[in-house]
Amino acid sequence: MRTTIVYAVLTALIFSSCNNADRPKEINGQMKPAVNDALVSKNGYSQVGGINMYYEIYGKGKPLVLIHGGGSTIQTTFGRIIPMLAKHRRIIAMELQAHGRTSDRDRDLSFEQDADDVAALLKNLKIGKADFFGFSNGGTTAVQIAVRHPEIVNRMILGSALCKRNGVPAQFWDFMKQATLANMPQQLKDAYKQVAPNANGLQIMHDKDVKRMVNFKDIPNEQIKSIKARTLIIIADKDVITPEHAIQMQRLIAGSALAIIPGVHGEYIGEITTLPSHSKEANYVIPMIESFLNQSETKP
Repeated sequence: MRTTIVYAVLTALIFSSCNNADRPKEINGQMKPAVNDALVSKNGYSQVGGINMYYEIYGKGKPLVLIHGGGSTIQTTFGRIIPMLAKHRRIIAMELQAHGRTSDRDRDLSFEQDADDVAALLKNLKIGKADFFGFSNGGTTAVQIAVRHPEIVNRMILGSALCKRNGVPAQFWDFMKQATLANMPQQLKDAYKQVAPNANGLQIMHDKDVKRMVNFKDIPNEQIKSIKARTLIIIADKDVITPEHAIQMQRLIAGSALAIIPGVHGEYIGEITTLPSHSKEANYVIPMIESFLNQSETKP
């Protein structure tokens, strides 16, 4: 039992998703999330750096960009909380290279390329500046957006983001070298197959995500310190990301805030592997996020 729990927690860093009830359905030839149909104001594809990137827009108000975790889709990471966030915000969510409905390119995945892809998508959508919420691998992508494209970032929420190799337990890296598709949580495999144009791409996505993590390199302190966007860092107290790493990030990013929430990796947004716990963390984490986004721009 202990081995299974450790494996599930480690796997969640790369392959994270949300609400199994949010199964998509086909409408006019396009796949859309059943639970959020009433909220979707626009969805489609945009040509970005040689790939066809899928995106969805929900609600009205100031733009908030959601960046999913590794091995995930829009709904599987954020399906539970999009209805909460879309009450007061215009939500822009996309699926990154080789994930979900977005096509692949003949290159390895990188957080830098994902950051450039997101920035290009926003340019295509004529969104000049936005707030960002990245979870897990999506949080690392959000850091790269703030480093590489600071002009488009207003505020930033980093959910369980990794920036240093020592930010996870040492055994994580040995685990990654042995990761196989057979051990990927079934919920994540099912979610990919439900929306991807070619279900055979699952193995490719898995292998590229694993390779990116095996070869992960520290983001230099100088780059992290260059981030000027007001930032909220969130982890769980039993997260894969260590509290020490979160504290280090909070100290490197000037004016940033840190919240440590009870639970495991992703539980605070209702990640799919945490749903059986019936936790209610999202009910107070989302108001906390909204409060952070709505704070005065005056720095302390």
